[in-house]
Amino acid sequence: MISQVFILSSQGDHLIYKDFRGEAGSDVVSVFYEKVTALTGDQPPVVMSHGDLHFVHVRQGGLYWVATTTSPGSSPFTIIEFLNRFSALVKDYCGSLSEKSVQMNFALIYELLDEVVDYGYIQTTSSDVLKNFIQTEAVSSKPFSLFDLSNVGFFGAETQQSKVAPSSAASRPIQSSREQGGRSEIFLDVIERMSVVIGSKGVVLKADVEGEVRVKCFMPSCSEMRIGLNEEFSIGKSQLRGYGAAVRVDECRFHQNVHLDEFHSNRVLRLCPSQGEQTVMQYQLSDDLPSAPPFRLFPTIERDSGGRLLMYLKLRCDLPSKRFVVISALSQELSSPDQSAELKLQNRAIDWKIPRFIGGTQLSALFKTSSPPPHPSPPPPPVGPVVLVFELPQLTVSGLQIRFLRLSPVQPAPSQRWIRYVTHSDSYILRL
Repeated sequence: MISQVFILSSQGDHLIYKDFRGEAGSDVVSVFYEKVTALTGDQPPVVMSHGDLHFVHVRQGGLYWVATTTSPGSSPFTIIEFLNRFSALVKDYCGSLSEKSVQMNFALIYELLDEVVDYGYIQTTSSDVLKNFIQTEAVSSKPFSLFDLSNVGFFGAETQQSKVAPSSAASRPIQSSREQGGRSEIFLDVIERMSVVIGSKGVVLKADVEGEVRVKCFMPSCSEMRIGLNEEFSIGKSQLRGYGAAVRVDECRFHQNVHLDEFHSNRVLRLCPSQGEQTVMQYQLSDDLPSAPPFRLFPTIERDSGGRLLMYLKLRCDLPSKRFVVISALSQELSSPDQSAELKLQNRAIDWKIPRFIGGTQLSALFKTSSPPPHPSPPPPPVGPVVLVFELPQLTVSGLQIRFLRLSPVQPAPSQRWIRYVTHSDSYILRL
């Protein structure tokens, strides 16, 4: 049972506040923010208490999504799941999750809260059910830009660039049941996150991949969707399938609406997606990647005659030459004018930013740091590790690919289907 729900910005600004039962005072917002900011860790505990009042919160879109309860029998896991689903619901109806979008659509969010929670009891978080009751229109936070017209050719002709959807194309509100216009589109994302630890001698100590297949539907009445995966896709230590390169994962979980009658024979997922975003499949692969890690580091650390610490770092990208990487990771000498480096004394770290890294190439940097005069012949100080933060577009480390995305029966109106592959670094550590 939920007493209150409120949304705060990262600075503690009061965005949304709804009291369902009147069991706590109006100062709970300031009490919660004081408890969060008083903690020294980067990630405060999800559940905190203040007397008989319990705070449960999650972080989504840079905002605090908080629910309070005074009932000792309330399950914190249920409230956490509700907050995650409610934030996903707000994202579906507002188009994006940000402080600006919440401020511009506060009336819509209050209407959603009235339908989702009744006197502290959760009713539904299904967009298919709510679309019949929500009346407030979403306000888009994306301003008009002349760059949006760059995909239109002469006399409205389609250009080659118009066949590629922009990265923000899926960040728009879902259509309500009374809207008849709008584009009928389906976006399918295959997103993977890498957790890699490479030792000082270049040996891979840990390599894990967590992935998910996510669908966002913008069709008023979507029929059955069929998603075809690799024929060689296998789960666990089962016998490999097909004749191509093996695609194996250790664990795999499916959404409750996914029908698996064709999965075991043809590797086809069937579902009837609702409007909005949902995760169709989640999978995990540990310590047995089909290919080598995408980056290797070759460091050289020593002191010069003046006692300064010299760090020569050579970073190599082992991806194919047609691939490129967007890196924001790790001042002196850099191998390209596009790069930049900054010394952050507070974190005792050097921030080396590489805007674009082409596969099959390597970049280098020489950092010189001054320190107090050392004693005679001091050993090199401990340095490291190096943490990489990157994004690999149009690439999956596991090798998972989408063979086809079909709607059955065929829709009478034309519909666009977009497929995207992205690999992020969850934790990519290279020890020096």
